[in-house]
Amino acid sequence: MSESALVAAAPARLRPLSDFIGRVITGDCVSIMATMPNACIDFVLTDPPYAARYRDRTGRTVIGDNTLSWLQPAFLQITRVLKNNRFCVSFYGWHKVDAFMAAWRAAGLRPRAHFVWPKRYASGSNLVAYHHEQAFLLAKGEPQKPELVLKDVLDWRYTGNTYHPTQKPLIALRPLIAAFSRPGEIVLDPFAGSGASVIAAKQLQRQYIAIELLSRYCNTARERLRRIADSHITKAATK
Repeated sequence: MSESALVAAAPARLRPLSDFIGRVITGDCVSIMATMPNACIDFVLTDPPYAARYRDRTGRTVIGDNTLSWLQPAFLQITRVLKNNRFCVSFYGWHKVDAFMAAWRAAGLRPRAHFVWPKRYASGSNLVAYHHEQAFLLAKGEPQKPELVLKDVLDWRYTGNTYHPTQKPLIALRPLIAAFSRPGEIVLDPFAGSGASVIAAKQLQRQYIAIELLSRYCNTARERLRRIADSHITKAATK
């Protein structure tokens, strides 16, 4: 999609970027991103629903996981707010890869690499046991080769899914943020869940914007971020 078409998709009244930075925002990410300025984000790292109707062992589900109606509108807005010549990393459901790829391409994002995280445990099984997670590296424009060149097979550690039924480990996310953004830049996660991506961003001295539909997960993310801030204050006081 052309840059002019993406800009035209934005509403007439946009809010200043300062209204969003350093916040965990409760609400629909499409509506919230629609009020953000054009080309204001340095890196997007997100883990949207897989449309897998997932239910964990305790019965927890993921909101939006039974439909893909949000998919193309969300990535149209992601592309609009992402700066030109920058990257987005998106996890996805392998069984819906055609729908994800169509939405990414329609929004103007091009696949540039693919990441895999092997798991020691199975997160489910059908014809095979599912022992990995996956994400695409997507580009808006022609980003420069990063200084830190990652392997496309990265480390994973089981989180116990304490905070969210599909919680991603910080060890899986920090290398992505380190490679595709710089200290002080803005990392956006429109499907933030319990906040793992923005916690990793904060740990690496990036600014962040988190958007999550469910208030209980927003509260969890805020509490996790607060604990990081408190630990930094304690360390500074003991030096």
